[in-house]
Amino acid sequence: MTGTPDTIVHLLRHGEVHNPDGVLYGRRDGFHLSDLGHRMAERIAEQIGHRDIVHLRSSPLERAQETGRPLAKALGLDIVTDDRVIESTNVFEGEQFGPGHNALKKPSTWRHLWNPFKPSWGEPYKEVVARMMSAVHDARREAQGHEGVLVSHQLPIWTTRLAAEGRSFLHDPRKRQCTLCSLTSFHFVGERLAQVSYSEPAGDLIPTGDRSAPFSAGGAPEEKRP
Repeated sequence: MTGTPDTIVHLLRHGEVHNPDGVLYGRRDGFHLSDLGHRMAERIAEQIGHRDIVHLRSSPLERAQETGRPLAKALGLDIVTDDRVIESTNVFEGEQFGPGHNALKKPSTWRHLWNPFKPSWGEPYKEVVARMMSAVHDARREAQGHEGVLVSHQLPIWTTRLAAEGRSFLHDPRKRQCTLCSLTSFHFVGERLAQVSYSEPAGDLIPTGDRSAPFSAGGAPEEKRP
């Protein structure tokens, strides 16, 4: 890496969501953090609330807003709601993928799975990256010389990281390095992205079973426990 980063923009994934029925909730309203999810959000505030963070923006969805509130309180910042960091769209939104209810077992859904590169079942990866990076650069400008945080969702964060690192969008959703309340941090020297780093400030709170990818609104859904 050439030069010392002068601005860092952290992409914070939301905490655990209360979803006992295993619904792929996507952009649907009414899905809030679980009790554990709220503990994760508090842990984030404890772990990074002392940092030089001067700008905070979030997806409009409840789970993201609820994740950002303890951090906003710790920092004395207002949350800027930004539609550009919202969850990706998905034709399977509202379907169940919990044990005993897997929408992918229905032959009528298979026609959506023909192109994993785009993907054919949801918002194009390139469009996700474009809107996310637009928000990242706005946050970089707002936090120039300091740090900023964007509270978003697993697939948009992971897809943006893949693009930043020049990697293929084709991936196994179970192997995304973007667990609950993780930080994917973009380090800038001026306007140039110099480094991407990853950390898990609330990692000790994550159940072992949730280390594999949970329900994602953009990647091919996997059958797992809710």
